[in-house]
Amino acid sequence: MRIVLIGVASLFLLACNQTTKQQAAALPEETEHHHAETSEGLVLNQGEKWPVNAEMKPYAQEGEALINQYQEANQTDYKQLALQLSTQNKELVKSCTMDGKAHEELHKWLHPHLTLVKDLETASSTEQANELIEKIKQSYATYHEYFN
Repeated sequence: MRIVLIGVASLFLLACNQTTKQQAAALPEETEHHHAETSEGLVLNQGEKWPVNAEMKPYAQEGEALINQYQEANQTDYKQLALQLSTQNKELVKSCTMDGKAHEELHKWLHPHLTLVKDLETASSTEQANELIEKIKQSYATYHEYFN
């Protein structure tokens, strides 16, 4: 599971990195692109929400809609939900063109969010899955608290 998470995180980092391939190859690995491991420490932009590039927004919105639809319809196929959320997350990552502090803050939210979805993929019971789904729902609430 850690390998998959590292792979997804690497994909996100590569998609967001504005450095050319030649420049990236010349940089030591330690200086390329580091991010916080948890959503703790998220801060607002001088009391305001951080802007998110327009290309990313539909994927965050669709992921949240999937969670809401799943719960409202009392669905039970959490493996399918996890697959759908993972697809939305991959598209979210691909569409990232953000940089600077807004980008850093988004990573503070995204890393634990990706972990929750990966955990849902490997949930061993409906009870465990439902707990994770609630945490993912809360993750989207946190997203709305800090990002426009």
